Amino acid sequence: MNSAFSMLDWGIFIAYFLILSLTSVILSQTKIKSTRDYYVGGNSVPMFAVAISVLATSQSAATFLGGPEYSYGKDLTFIGFYVSAFLAVIFVSKVLIPRFYAIRAVTVYELLEQRYGGKAKKQAGVMFLVGRLFASGARLYIGALAISMILFLDITPMHVAISIAILMLGALAYAYFGGVKSVIFSDIIQAITYIGAGIAVLIYLYMTINVDLYTVVSTLEKDNKLKLLDFSISGDFSVWALLGGWLLLNIAAYGLDQDMTQRALACKNTKEAQKSLMMSIYMTIPVAILFLCIGLLLYIFYQHPEISNLHTEVVQKFEGEKITIFMYYILHEMPEGMRGLVTVGAVAAALSSSNSVLGAMSSVAIEDLYKPWKQKQGDIDEMHFVKAGRHAVLLFAVALSAMAMLSYYWQRYTELPLLSFALGVMAFAYTGLLGVFAAAIFTKRGSARTVPLALLGGFITVLLLQPYVLGSVLDFKLGFAWQILGGSIVAFGIMLMGKERSISSS
Repeated sequence: MNSAFSMLDWGIFIAYFLILSLTSVILSQTKIKSTRDYYVGGNSVPMFAVAISVLATSQSAATFLGGPEYSYGKDLTFIGFYVSAFLAVIFVSKVLIPRFYAIRAVTVYELLEQRYGGKAKKQAGVMFLVGRLFASGARLYIGALAISMILFLDITPMHVAISIAILMLGALAYAYFGGVKSVIFSDIIQAITYIGAGIAVLIYLYMTINVDLYTVVSTLEKDNKLKLLDFSISGDFSVWALLGGWLLLNIAAYGLDQDMTQRALACKNTKEAQKSLMMSIYMTIPVAILFLCIGLLLYIFYQHPEISNLHTEVVQKFEGEKITIFMYYILHEMPEGMRGLVTVGAVAAALSSSNSVLGAMSSVAIEDLYKPWKQKQGDIDEMHFVKAGRHAVLLFAVALSAMAMLSYYWQRYTELPLLSFALGVMAFAYTGLLGVFAAAIFTKRGSARTVPLALLGGFITVLLLQPYVLGSVLDFKLGFAWQILGGSIVAFGIMLMGKERSISSS
């Protein structure tokens, strides 16, 4: 087997997985007596642990590799995405979190049951499962692709499949036995690992360039790489897009996506949950800046040979697959030891998003779909649903792995860039959910009949706005943020057409 790893790299890699194995055994000892224990930790998880877990869940291999790619190719306007997230978290903390805790929610979609009945909760849950399957399958694929490149020096289907298995087995080790509490505490390990790897790379890069900070900053400023705000209409992260579609995306991610919000529901009370979300975004912004700075130093390293003394042509391709500049650097410049450290950093970023989604998908499948149906048959012991939840975790592990392999082939036949690929799939489900929740919270309109229509309306709108659908026919390209805004407006409009009626618990 070919590998770019030295003995030191393998030592770091094996040591990391030994730590994972040991901690998974320790954390799996958590006593689980009910689905509330399994899915929200019995509302006993410390606020600080939840904050770090939300931070870790918001990151993935896509942002680990894609953040530096954006600042390398463009500028720092991507940081605006996290400023938008900051505004979204304030909204979620003040508006949504109190409502979730008022009904002691295990999943966020239980809130819809209060307004539109049990069917609305189930329909929103199904929409989440579909969207999360696509989005998290894509994230898993991106992480596995990176690991395959580094470990095996190729991206053959077999080696990508092995890399997917490594990530999924690591995720299962935490999610299967210990539930969300185990996942949250494991996320602390993953966050420390990938942030530590990022800091190590930043320091090593700066030392390699070997020039003073003033020269680096003045060169970047001269090349307009330090631009923070974009007031154009067409910019991917323009101010208008950040206050429109990207703000809605972040509200959906932090407040309507069970994958992220499940952590906040594990706190002791509303105030603890609000603090955990705010603390998570305070930590997320510096982490985002860290990886953007890596991209800027990579720009100096490769695009300014008069500074770095490196005279080489950069071709961001690997066996025909477009790769990020960070991945190119790892494959071509990273010394032994550092390569192993960065690899476990990428694994940690991928694991932090993979283990969380298994529990989130299981919670929706059991609490919103299976449990209401099963309880109609009579009194059922809580441990039955815990066992069913664990079976669901296994089922979704297989489904996500299959989606990741499908993404492997899908990506080869599209031109979607890495970051947009991972983010883009979310919009299909998010827009419908945004429209339905907006109507439920801010209006007295909407009904059980309009909920599925709104969910489908948002989904279809974004689908039609894709460049490979109407874009190819009408020869136009609409930015991703505006797609989210358009889909959300359509979904909300459909909800306003319905008049509230007496709800049914069916």
